[in-house]
Amino acid sequence: MVQTAGPLPAGELGDDDVQAIDRLRELFTRLKKELGRVIIGQHDVIERLAICLFARGHSLLMGVPGLAKTLLVSKLAETMSLKFSRIQFTPDLMPMDITGTDILQDGSDGRREFQFVTGPVFANIVLADEINRAPPKTQAAMLEAMQEQKVTVVGKSFALDSPFFVLATQNPVEQEGTYPLPEAQLDRFMFLIELDYPSEAEEVQIARTTTGDALPQLAHLLTAAEMIEHQHLVRRIPVPDHIYQYAARLVRKTRPQDPTAPAWMKPLVAWGAGPRAVQFLILGAKSRAALHGSYMVRLEDVHEVALPVLTHRVITTFAAQAEGLDAKGIVKRLVGETIEER
Repeated sequence: MVQTAGPLPAGELGDDDVQAIDRLRELFTRLKKELGRVIIGQHDVIERLAICLFARGHSLLMGVPGLAKTLLVSKLAETMSLKFSRIQFTPDLMPMDITGTDILQDGSDGRREFQFVTGPVFANIVLADEINRAPPKTQAAMLEAMQEQKVTVVGKSFALDSPFFVLATQNPVEQEGTYPLPEAQLDRFMFLIELDYPSEAEEVQIARTTTGDALPQLAHLLTAAEMIEHQHLVRRIPVPDHIYQYAARLVRKTRPQDPTAPAWMKPLVAWGAGPRAVQFLILGAKSRAALHGSYMVRLEDVHEVALPVLTHRVITTFAAQAEGLDAKGIVKRLVGETIEER
């Protein structure tokens, strides 16, 4: 990947926005340092989570058990003074267990009436733990909340508080008792973030940090209102026209029926990324630029977010599986070739 070359000239931004970006960069530095008191390693994961959060996106987190996925999300919510909720998805979980339901209660006037009791989805950061353990009907209960930021129960709509961020973890599809997420639901996640095993030095540090009496309490770095202000700031980051064209060209190359798709890829991909991928490439690039203190989106910002945006949107064929190729490898090659074409 191209290395960061430092902030660019302010361009279209006003003085207030330039100062706000500088403050956001400092905040991001403090956030990484604060989370580092509890989370050992996983620097790329923390950055991608922050990119998603400031871009108002949702993330799908992949990783084996024991890599501190739940701890990371809860501590991230703690540093941001946001309400955190965890939903453990199981085969018997029902949609009302997520959204909430009407309960018949006695009113103050003696008459019985239905009252809506909110479910765990009414939070700022929602961890959908092992989302593919629940059947499709229950998985679908998250769709409206993720897309519309509201839930509908018995014909009534209830708005969710802002900011709203869904982080879902998923088991590998080859494990027993799982229901793979359909493509339409996968497409609603901005990023697919993969966690890997820590290094030996990091694993030793994990043992030292987590086997003591108690984990440290993290400082609150910003409020929900400040988070919303930063999310609006990210949307105002300027994007040159050639970046929009580059993002669209990259996404179109993932579609085997498109004339710009490389010949080697066509037998390996059954379905490519849709227009939402272009939107998320731009939003992710804007968020990354702001977090790194840049006043304009650069190509390197698009390159850095291309893999988590595109991997879960590229559906491979049996031919690719027979050759031992996965979507991640295909996307890496596509991005590399697109960089070389410039």
